[in-house]
Amino acid sequence: MNESGTELQKHAMDTWQVVKNRIGLISLSFLLIFAAAAVLTYIMPRKYRGHVEMTIERITQDINVFERNHSDSGAFSPEYIKTQFETITKPTTLYPVIEKLELTKRWELPSRQTALAKLRANLETQSMLRSDFVTIDYYDQDAQLAANIANEVAQSYMKQRNNIESDKKEKALVVLEQKISDQENLRGQAQLRAQEAKRKAGIVGEWYMGGGNSLSPGSDLRTTEESQQMSREQLAMQSDQEIMTLQTEIEQVGKLTPEELIDQASGLKLENANIATMTSKMQELKVARQGLTNEGRGSKHPQVLSVDSQIEEYKRLILAEAKSHIKGLQSRLDGAKKKRESQQTYNDDAKKDIMGMQALYNEYKSAKDEVTQLDNIIVNLRSRNLEERVGKELVKSPATIYSEAEPEAKPAKPNVALHLALGGVLGLMFGLGLAFFLEYMDTTVKSLDDVERYLGVPVLAVVPKDVGVLHRCSGYSPDAEAYRILRTNIEFNRKSPDANCLSVVSGGAGEGKSTTMVNLAYVCAQGGYNVLLIDADLRRPSLHTHFEVSHAAGLTNYLTTDIRLEDVVLRTQVENLFFLPSGLLPADSAGLLNSQRMVDLIAEVKSRFDLVLIDSPPILGVSDASVLANLADMTMIVVQHRKLPRHMLIRVKQSVENVGGKVVGVVLNNVDLRSDAQYQYYTSYYTYYSPTNSPNGGAGGKSRRRKIKAETTATALGTAQSVSRLDSDDVF
Repeated sequence: MNESGTELQKHAMDTWQVVKNRIGLISLSFLLIFAAAAVLTYIMPRKYRGHVEMTIERITQDINVFERNHSDSGAFSPEYIKTQFETITKPTTLYPVIEKLELTKRWELPSRQTALAKLRANLETQSMLRSDFVTIDYYDQDAQLAANIANEVAQSYMKQRNNIESDKKEKALVVLEQKISDQENLRGQAQLRAQEAKRKAGIVGEWYMGGGNSLSPGSDLRTTEESQQMSREQLAMQSDQEIMTLQTEIEQVGKLTPEELIDQASGLKLENANIATMTSKMQELKVARQGLTNEGRGSKHPQVLSVDSQIEEYKRLILAEAKSHIKGLQSRLDGAKKKRESQQTYNDDAKKDIMGMQALYNEYKSAKDEVTQLDNIIVNLRSRNLEERVGKELVKSPATIYSEAEPEAKPAKPNVALHLALGGVLGLMFGLGLAFFLEYMDTTVKSLDDVERYLGVPVLAVVPKDVGVLHRCSGYSPDAEAYRILRTNIEFNRKSPDANCLSVVSGGAGEGKSTTMVNLAYVCAQGGYNVLLIDADLRRPSLHTHFEVSHAAGLTNYLTTDIRLEDVVLRTQVENLFFLPSGLLPADSAGLLNSQRMVDLIAEVKSRFDLVLIDSPPILGVSDASVLANLADMTMIVVQHRKLPRHMLIRVKQSVENVGGKVVGVVLNNVDLRSDAQYQYYTSYYTYYSPTNSPNGGAGGKSRRRKIKAETTATALGTAQSVSRLDSDDVF
């Protein structure tokens, strides 16, 4: 098994150990709370249930004016059903129920507020998850009344919600009618503005001045003046085109030299017939000259000279005509510009007039469009108003009841099985919680680890619970093995054979210190040791009761008088075991023990006996035990299991060490092996002693421990008779 598994198993075992140790407390808590739940269930009044099942309808409450297929998204949200569900328990829903059923009078209550509180206390509502289903439950000692109240709550909710729906629609309709009235006033104002604009624009009927269709929202106005203006603008554009053409031609001709002008005259399209004729004749002359030249006539030939003279004359004439043509073009250009200026002046004046008329037409058109739009809005509003008026008379049911409440034959409250089960579970949980809380708060010594962790000394022995006095038991008792272990551990933990004086202390009374000492002395004597048992508890001596002798003469007599030690030491029925009683109780026990006479006594008995055991009073609160711890060679602490707090145990050790004593170890006494399983391997000798080792066989060995208490009484008388005074010639 891995480390985590081992750790988990350890925690499980620790938890189970706590449960085992506190099983009585857990059982008591369980029984008490379970019984309380049973009693409360029994005395609770029996109540019958009125049960109603219904669904909440998702109704759109708002009136939308312009969208016919409008839906309220809020009506389909989870919060809508939650809100409607919570209104069922509100006073506006419950007060009508109280008044209708006269619950204040029926229940004999002083006010309807008190009746409301009682109604709410017995009313339970529940909504289904992811569903519109709602249940209404009312509990009352009267089955018929419970059913009536549940039904009335459902009806009151539906009526109250209908009233809310109707009020909201009525308010919305009032607002809607006010909007209709406002829109009609706006339409009247728009109609007045349209009539005034129509009068100013000179519009007759619903037709434009230039003919055509009637006005409609968004259309453009276009009159005869506008058409004429467009014609004038077209003429102006033609004039501009003519001016540009003339300017281009003048610039093109003006850039040519006379020779270029003559050469290109035919290609310039000058629109002059003389230039064309002369150009043609000049070309013929050039051809004739070329022919003369080809015939061999030189440039000085009379015919060639005659032809050249004619060509020059034509050039002069063509140039003159071209210049005259250019002057004509310039005159045409000047005339075109003047014409264009006059057209521009006329157009500007006409445009101003047209713009004024256009503003009047636009004003009329805007007012007419507004009237049309307002007419459409008013038609929609009136249509919605009519629909909502009709819908108000046909209000949809806000809820659908699928199951009405009927009187039940069997009470629904209290649920006996549930209450008892809850009481049992609560009792068990409370018991377990209290057990673990007490275990957490418990600071007593519970384990060997606690002793060794806080004291730093070994545990010499673990003594089981209910171990009796061994020398009173007949036969062979396995309980003696714990003390044999103790004897062995003391032997191996003492410093030297001379350290044979052991004081035994405890933190408080009743921890089993005296019984531990008697049994330890018994097993040591059986082992061959000469043992002296000294009862030095001069406040509450108890060792003499184990041997059934008187403590009238003993230690205090020896310390206060000059009697011999032999006169106060008693021989017990156990071989090798001697006993020194406490004697009469002194006034100052601490002073008596802290005397030279006591020191001498310790030194003398150490030399005469193999082992000296001194019983001390509880070390916390008195100083006697501290004195004895200082005188003894070593000190053993007896701790009762789960009794002494850890911090008190630390104080016990500190008290011993503060006076110079040495703590040899601790005996963990009175351990309940049934509830503390971790100690069982320390006491496994109970099963180790098989029938072959027991004097009476297996059956007798198993039953012997159960017979110890019964045999104690029978052997007590024999024990008392076996104790005697030492003779003067006895040798220790």
